[in-house]
Amino acid sequence: SLSKLQLKTGDLDPRLFSRLRHLQKLDLSDNLLDKFPNSLTLPDLRVLNCNNNKLEDVTALKQFPLLEELTYENNVYLTLNDDYKVMFLLQNLRLLNGKDITKLAKHVRRVNSHKLTSKVTAHWKKFFSDQLPEKYTAEQVKSIKKKFLKSVQTNVVYGPSSLSEFTRWRVKMIAEEFLANSLGLELNSDTEPEEKTDENEEESAESPREAAEDVAPVGDFSSYISNVLFPGIQQLLSVHIYEPLVTVTPSKRKRNHSKSSPGNKRSKTQANTEEEAEEDVSAEPLHFLQCHSKGNSREDFKTQLWSCVFEPVLDSGARKDPIVSSSRTVATCGGESVCLIDCETGTVLKKYKVATEEFFSVAWTTLTMVISDSRKKAHNILAAAGRRGIVKLIHVAADFCYGEIKAHKKPIATICFSPTQETHLFTASYDKRIALWDIGIPDCDYNFKASQLLVLETASIPLRVALVPTCPEQYLLAGCEDGCFAWNIKLDKGQKSRPFEAIFQFPGEESLTTSHRVDGLAFLNDDVVVSKSSKPGCIYLWSWSKSFDAKGKGCQRTMSAVILAELEWSTTDMSYLTLSTCPAKEYVFCGDEKGSVWMYNLSTYTTGWGSPKGKRSERRISPTQILTWPELRVNGEQPPEILVNNVVADPAFTYLVVLTSVNITAIWKKS
Repeated sequence: SLSKLQLKTGDLDPRLFSRLRHLQKLDLSDNLLDKFPNSLTLPDLRVLNCNNNKLEDVTALKQFPLLEELTYENNVYLTLNDDYKVMFLLQNLRLLNGKDITKLAKHVRRVNSHKLTSKVTAHWKKFFSDQLPEKYTAEQVKSIKKKFLKSVQTNVVYGPSSLSEFTRWRVKMIAEEFLANSLGLELNSDTEPEEKTDENEEESAESPREAAEDVAPVGDFSSYISNVLFPGIQQLLSVHIYEPLVTVTPSKRKRNHSKSSPGNKRSKTQANTEEEAEEDVSAEPLHFLQCHSKGNSREDFKTQLWSCVFEPVLDSGARKDPIVSSSRTVATCGGESVCLIDCETGTVLKKYKVATEEFFSVAWTTLTMVISDSRKKAHNILAAAGRRGIVKLIHVAADFCYGEIKAHKKPIATICFSPTQETHLFTASYDKRIALWDIGIPDCDYNFKASQLLVLETASIPLRVALVPTCPEQYLLAGCEDGCFAWNIKLDKGQKSRPFEAIFQFPGEESLTTSHRVDGLAFLNDDVVVSKSSKPGCIYLWSWSKSFDAKGKGCQRTMSAVILAELEWSTTDMSYLTLSTCPAKEYVFCGDEKGSVWMYNLSTYTTGWGSPKGKRSERRISPTQILTWPELRVNGEQPPEILVNNVVADPAFTYLVVLTSVNITAIWKKS
């Protein structure tokens, strides 16, 4: 037994373990192992316990051919695909995680393998057998091998989508064996670099608009180095002073904005501005900040800013009254950093950096933690995730990143916490899965235990997620690259991996369609959904209760979205300019490709939509107001084309935070 010793992979010394030739039972549970070394040997090992580790891969277990009993529960990065891999690799395995898998394992090794072998062979004969000449060179063989392996892994499909990773793994293995037998090619030659290249290409193709600069490759580093929030932010932050030439905001009066120097924590709009618009003032620009620069460069106008969310107020009963549930502090993310900003003063309070990361999403939750003297106290925890597929957990008050969850092997597009279960976190990834995690509650030493509760299989990449307000523990909506979907997420159903329950149809250019990118999704109130999707120049408002048939049986049903109204919006075909709502004030916000913010006050419409006989608004609803981006000078020059990636208001609609494609955070204040 080597349980509970904080062992890491490097602690398993092959020179020692290879001498244990008669060892039959090994307990490595409750450690920190992320993989097994390939040369432990242990030729007589029969029982292995790896529960509660951080294992990411199981293929190294094939070095234990006599293994009969294997347990690796609570390794949050292992999936059903890994179960099938060990069933195939370990011919003598009888018990997996306490269950008898004898019959299923025989099916995997025989029937599954036979079916896949037939498909691989047929694929070669149909598409590749005539591509090699009778006399071929080594280069020709290498080229056709690369094409065949890529093609066969993409096109040979068998079994449920939840096992697609296992199928791809087996297809590659079978294809290599087939080529070795048919053409005399060596197994595994050149294939690993090709697979890595393909995976990177796929990831690049599926990502949102890429920042112009490449992301640095991920390297090994301690999660507790460079992951601390630094209160002395002015030492790290490059602050620009922006000079608007003509700021178009709803006012005719001149404003003199006080000047501030780069050493000051504030970054304010500087110089006299002339503004022309209507008299009814609704919002004015307050601050323009450049606080996400790559390498703290003053010249960085390429880093994309993606997500922001206001911090909950700890003593306000945050989950009861939305109007008082947030402070004036907002968390923003983009590039390699996450920032905490005081919206009133423009002060960047704290900054968190990971040099190898590109953050796409942030989310807050409030946890009741036990502090050192055994008393309980509520603390705000910030989760941040992005390109590396890792969720960082930050205890903001302590200036400490206390942990991470390796949630996915591909980038995470968005995350959100449950409004009713404070430890439940949803992560939506480019691996076409939405996972539900219980992040646990850290103790006074910041020990915590995360577990995966649910995996939702998506047909395409999920971009936005929203929990249904009237039943946040039962239904989740997701806007994806290829449609809008709903899942039943009730945890008492028992099924851990679930397909979608419904896909929604929307009006397209000519007819109803389910196939369209939904890159904006939010609830305006308990029933009205706001989504941006298939139709250019249009944002839809539709009814959840009238669209979703909760009494219907079966999954993957097609349902028509009951449209309540259309909002007039920009006619751009630019994607990933997302929308947000302010339910307490019944507002919808969406930025455009010119730096403007479209605002819709829908308070005069919602009552009618909610009535039993509520009818659709026949005409498109125009924006209540459009906030035009000021013309800014940076070092004497205007910034490049400005896209508004995201715009978010606090629940009381006092501040409006605008995130752009040019590394500028704009803060507007309602006047």
